[in-house]
Amino acid sequence: MPADQPTILATSGGVVAADRISWGVGPLTDLAVDLSGVEGRAPKVCFLGTACGDSPALVRDFYAAAQARGFHGSHLQLFTMPNVEDITAHLLEQDVVWVWGGSVAGLLAMWRLHGVDEAMRAAWEAGVVLTGVSAGSICWHVGGTTDSFGPTLVSTSPVPRSTTNVSGVTVPLTTASPRPKLLLMMSSERSPVAGFTVNR
Repeated sequence: MPADQPTILATSGGVVAADRISWGVGPLTDLAVDLSGVEGRAPKVCFLGTACGDSPALVRDFYAAAQARGFHGSHLQLFTMPNVEDITAHLLEQDVVWVWGGSVAGLLAMWRLHGVDEAMRAAWEAGVVLTGVSAGSICWHVGGTTDSFGPTLVSTSPVPRSTTNVSGVTVPLTTASPRPKLLLMMSSERSPVAGFTVNR
C-alpha cells in the first residue's frame, strides 16, 4: 500500500540470509518498496554504503541482492569521490533509498560535507522512501547509541542532525544490554520517545 505522505521507514532491518549470494532483500525492504507505490516496472532502489566507507565488496553484494529481487539498483558513493555528478538529481530519480550500517558519525559527517543531508530532504519531500539498517536507521532519528567512537556504546543525543529527523531516539539491538543507554537518554529529557530496532 503506497504511503500517503513523505515516509521514512526508520527500522534496522531489511536483509536476510541467502543461499547463493552474500545476503538477500528482506521483508522490511520489500515494505519500503511497497510504500513507494511503484507499479508496472522494476523499483528503483539506491544503496548508500557511506557508513562502511563505500566498501566495493558491499556495493557488489547489494547489486547481487537487487538483481535477485528484481530491483533496478544504483548506488551513491562518496569515497574517494562521488560517483554521480548531481547527488540530489540522482536521489530524486529513486523510489527507495536504502542506507547501510557502520559508523553513523562518519556517515553524517560525510553527508554534510557533500550535501547529501539536503539531497535526502529533497528526495523525502518528493516522495522517495528512505530506509536503512543500523547506522542507516539511527541517521533518521534525533538521537541514538553508537559505537562510532570506540567499542563501548555511547549515547548521542542529538545525533549530528540530518535534515529529515524522526522525533525520537533509537537503539539498534546489536549489543547485550542497550536498555541503560536508552533510559539515560529519556530520563535526561533529551527525547520524549524512544525505541529499539533489530538488525534483521
